[in-house]
Amino acid sequence: MTNTNYPTASTTQTTSPAPKARGNKNLVIGLLAAGLLGTWGYLLYDKNQSAKKIDDQQTTITKVTDEKSELQENFNASLARLDSITGANNSLQGEKTNLQKEIDAKKAEIRKILNDKNATASQLQRARTLISELNSKISGLEAEVTRLTGENQELNVANTSLRQEKADLETNITYMSEEKEELAKTVDVASTFSASNIQVRPVNEKKSGKEKETTTAKRVDKLVVSFDVENRIAQSGPADMYLIVTAPDGNVVATNGTLTTRMDGDKPFTARVPIEYTQGQRKNIQFPISSQGFATGDYRIEIYHNGFKIGEGVRSLKKGGLFG
Repeated sequence: MTNTNYPTASTTQTTSPAPKARGNKNLVIGLLAAGLLGTWGYLLYDKNQSAKKIDDQQTTITKVTDEKSELQENFNASLARLDSITGANNSLQGEKTNLQKEIDAKKAEIRKILNDKNATASQLQRARTLISELNSKISGLEAEVTRLTGENQELNVANTSLRQEKADLETNITYMSEEKEELAKTVDVASTFSASNIQVRPVNEKKSGKEKETTTAKRVDKLVVSFDVENRIAQSGPADMYLIVTAPDGNVVATNGTLTTRMDGDKPFTARVPIEYTQGQRKNIQFPISSQGFATGDYRIEIYHNGFKIGEGVRSLKKGGLFG
């Protein structure tokens, strides 16, 4: 048999399916490529969606953060206004009013929302509403403070006026008291009696009861002092006259106490003579001065009333004769 490289008819029939197999392979490769491209496309789409979702979430977080910051700033500003009001008005620092209680409640709720890291948009909106209401309450409080401040200023003006009136009144009272005191002193001095017609009679008392005036010292039993008193200002009523009788040796006769005088200091007195006086009338007074014995010489009689010396007189007693 002759060998040849040319294909025979049988050979040709056996190898004819090769192009079809190659087409199937290309189809599979195409499908795989398409699937791979689809997978990559899906992955790229999903990645884009995830990135968009992250961006949206970040935008939302940023928005929420900014909104919380804005709300916090507004809240701080409201608190500053409130502090300036309550700090400047002591009357608002005492017992809480209903308005203050409402303000405190809103402050507490706002703080709770702003301190919540996971606060929702609805909660932030609630905080915004509360801050608006808080500002409204603070405005009402400011108006109240303004009213109270105005009333306080009016009261201060009234108090200043009253204090001035009080000071003027006290000055007037002091002045009137001083005038009254001076007037009382003047009246007191002016009501001092004056004494006139002063007489001193040395008297010898007889066994029969008869009295005889004598100037001989050893015969004198008593000195009868008489004088008239008068004052147009002095009120009717009791009054005391004081007699000081000084003997020739300078000693006070029959001392009965000490008299405080206005100008001469304390002096011992001989007798206190009580009288009953009628205003505007002249009254005669007689009073006897007794002693164990009277010496020769001058006896000085001083009359005092109201601490002032109102009169004085002198009576001389002489030594008796050979048969006196």
